[in-house]
Amino acid sequence: MPYATPSTRMTVSGSTLVHVAPPRPPQRSARVPGPYRRLFALPGARAFTAGNLLARLPMGMFGISAVMMIAGQRGSYALAGAVTATGLAATALVAPWTARLIDRHGQARIAVPATLIAVLGSLALVLSVRTHAPAWTLFASYAATATTPNTGGMSRARWTHLLRDSPDAQHTAMSFEQAADELCYMLGPVVAAFLCSAVFPEAGTLTAAALLLTGMLLFASQRSTEPPVSALRPRGSALRGVAPLLPLFLALGVMFGAMEVTSIAHLDALGLGAASGPVLALQALGSCAAGLLYGALRPRGLTTCLVALAAAMTLPWAAASAGSLPLLAAALLLAGVATAPTMVTAMSRVHRVTPKGRLNEGMTLAVTAILTGIALGSATAGPLIDHLGPPAAYALPPAAALLALLITARGRRTP
Repeated sequence: MPYATPSTRMTVSGSTLVHVAPPRPPQRSARVPGPYRRLFALPGARAFTAGNLLARLPMGMFGISAVMMIAGQRGSYALAGAVTATGLAATALVAPWTARLIDRHGQARIAVPATLIAVLGSLALVLSVRTHAPAWTLFASYAATATTPNTGGMSRARWTHLLRDSPDAQHTAMSFEQAADELCYMLGPVVAAFLCSAVFPEAGTLTAAALLLTGMLLFASQRSTEPPVSALRPRGSALRGVAPLLPLFLALGVMFGAMEVTSIAHLDALGLGAASGPVLALQALGSCAAGLLYGALRPRGLTTCLVALAAAMTLPWAAASAGSLPLLAAALLLAGVATAPTMVTAMSRVHRVTPKGRLNEGMTLAVTAILTGIALGSATAGPLIDHLGPPAAYALPPAAALLALLITARGRRTP
C-alpha cells in the first residue's frame, strides 16, 4: 500500500520502495506592468513629472487671478480684460523665441532665468495693483509674464528623448501629458478663484508665482533626463515644418474658445451663477480621463479622431436647444472625451514634422496657434450670444471641428 505524507509520497513497486516527489503547484505567470507603470519606472521620470506638474498648474491660474485681482481693486472688468489680452498677445510673440532658446541652449540654462522674469512680472503686477499705480504699469507687468516657458512642451521633449526607441511608450507618454494639461487647466481656475475670493485678491497671483518658480527649479534640477543640446543645430526655426499644421490648431483653438464662452453664457442664463463651475469642469474631466485611457490603447488616425470630435461637439448644441441641464452636462462630458485623442494625435504630427533639436519650439508654435484660436473663438461667440442667444452660438464648436477636419483632409491630398 502506498504511504504518503503531506509533502512526500512513497509507494512499493515489487520489492523496491520508490520515493515520488509531490506535484508542483502551477506557477502563476508574472503580471506584466501596465503602460503607465512602465513609463514612470524610468529613472528620473517621477521627479521631473512632479516638478513639471507644479510649474504647469499656474498656467490655469494666472489669467483668472489677474482678472479677479484687477477688477476687485480697480473696479473695472474692461481694464482687467485688456490687461490679460495684452499678456496673451505678448505670449504669442515671445513664447516661440523662448522655446527656440531652450532648444538651442538647454532647458535648465534658459527656462530658469525666463521663469524668474515671469515671476518678477507677476510680483510687479501685484505691487502695481496694491499701490494704485498708473494703468500702463499693469500692462507692462503682465506682459513680462510672457517669458513663462512652455512647461508641457519641455516635458514632452524629455519623454521623446527617453523613449526615442519605443513609439508605443511615446504614445502613452503623450497621452499622459494631454491628460495632465486638462487636469491643470481644470484645477487652475478653481484654485485661483478660491484663493482670490476666500483669502485676499492677490493670493491667486502670488500662489501661482510661487508654484511656477518651485516647480521649475525642481524640474530643471533633474539634469539626467534633460534632452542633450544637439551639436548639429538645424538652421532657422521649426516654423517651416510646423506651418502646415498651424491652421489645424487654430481651428481647434476656435472650437475651445467658442465652447467655453458659450457654455458660461448659457449656464448663466439658466441661473446657475457660481454653481456653473462644476458643470464647465466636466469637459476637462472627460478629456483628462479619455487621455489616460487613450494612452493604453492603440493610436487612431487623425481623421478618425476629428470625425468623432465633430460629432461630439454637436451634442452640447442639441442639449442647449432642448433646454435640459442634465443633458448639457452629459454632452459636455462626452465632448471632452473626444478632445484628448484628437489633441494627442495632432501633437504627434508635430513630433514627426519638427526638425531634431527643435521639438520644444515646434510644440510652442502649436500651442500659440491654439491660444490665438481661443481668442478668435471667444471674440466670435460673444456677438452671436448677444444677438441670437447661447443655443445658436453652440453651433460654432462643431463648425470649427468640421473646419479642422476639412483642413486635415485637404492637407492629405496636397502633395
